[in-house]
Amino acid sequence: MEHIHVIGAGLAGCEAAWQAAEAGARVVLYEMRPQKRTAAHKTDSFGELVCSNSLKSEQVHSAPWLLKQEMRRLGSLLLRAADQARVPGGHALTVDRALFSKEITAAIETHPRITIERREVERLPDKDVVIIASGPLTSDALAEEISRITGSERLFFYDSISPIVAAESIDMSIAFRASRWSKSLDGTDDYINCPFDKEQYTAFVDALLDAGRYEAHIAEDNTPYFEGCLPVEEIAKRGTDTLRFGPMKPAGLTDPRTGRWPYAAVQLRQENLRADSYNLVGFQNHMRFGDQARVFRMIPGLESAEFLRFGQMHRNTYIQSPVLLRETLQLRRDPRIFFAGQICGVEGYAESIAAGLLAGQNAAAVARGDEPVLLPRETALGSLCHYITHADPKNFQPANITFDLLPALDEDSKHRFRHDKKARHAEVCRRAHEAFDTFLNGTAPRVHCAVSV
Repeated sequence: MEHIHVIGAGLAGCEAAWQAAEAGARVVLYEMRPQKRTAAHKTDSFGELVCSNSLKSEQVHSAPWLLKQEMRRLGSLLLRAADQARVPGGHALTVDRALFSKEITAAIETHPRITIERREVERLPDKDVVIIASGPLTSDALAEEISRITGSERLFFYDSISPIVAAESIDMSIAFRASRWSKSLDGTDDYINCPFDKEQYTAFVDALLDAGRYEAHIAEDNTPYFEGCLPVEEIAKRGTDTLRFGPMKPAGLTDPRTGRWPYAAVQLRQENLRADSYNLVGFQNHMRFGDQARVFRMIPGLESAEFLRFGQMHRNTYIQSPVLLRETLQLRRDPRIFFAGQICGVEGYAESIAAGLLAGQNAAAVARGDEPVLLPRETALGSLCHYITHADPKNFQPANITFDLLPALDEDSKHRFRHDKKARHAEVCRRAHEAFDTFLNGTAPRVHCAVSV
């Protein structure tokens, strides 16, 4: 078996290197620190957590729990390290950052089939299998190389994400359905609209301006914002009424309860085909998550909103995976090259580890001349890979694991659990476990894309 080259010793890279080595491959793991620093990392250790210390919920029958259950069953090194470094955190898997990183570094450094090279990779090897797991802080030189091998343009993007709320938490006794000027493609009322009177609007703008700003760990290098992608609080700074002529304009939205346009309005746009989540249109922001919840619950109709995702905006680096990658995380135009972690379009610690796990196992399979595997679509891991390779390329954004990514229940199950969200989630998890058992028993489908290296 030839060497497997893994670029980046973050969460995805360490998991990928470990999985490939455990499968019998000889692995070279590249890490540019300390030779070249990043704006976010504080140490030279592997698997450093640069933001929070939480790997999300361990609440039974939650989507993050389901993902981690599958990863544990596949032998995730980093989840084992997280369990060893765990600190009290309620239902969340929270860790001592230093201990977590120490456990990972020790495991990688002492593995007999892993060689570590502390240097920046500026050009990929011309042979052997390669896993690119360089994360959102990919160096300029490597980004240029990725552009060359993918045929894509430069890979720096603004990761502008608006908050998403659960549909069932929207108060439709206040909000109303309408398309601006009653126009939509099929004549339906495509948006949910949250109406403000003048007093509510003034209080909302004041709260928006007073909210705490999130100190992003991804440097923006003084790059100016795109005018079409401004954080909502930056728009508010330009004048009291600026939002009323921007993302909160009420023109063309007649409130059926008053027969008039509201003073201002926030529009909610359907997030998925199942219509069980909606995003706040134009509300990308730099606010702290706690302040987002507090301020955005001042929006009429969202007083009890359940936030499925908070907004954020920072410079990020990720590829256009729906165009470039197979579900096995292989590059379509060169299947010996894999992508894993945030650079391939997953968002979150556990999700990055999961992508590294799958890339490592599939890379080892390809290196020995076997075929990589596809996980069942009903599983959390399978759905995560399906999302990043099948999402709309024009509107592709990195994603955390949520039940929205998994296939919908059949109509009978929807009807049976229509009044019990916990039971619905439990049924999705039961179905996922069943599919995962089938996969582990060796009856899951394989893909015919083995590569000789």
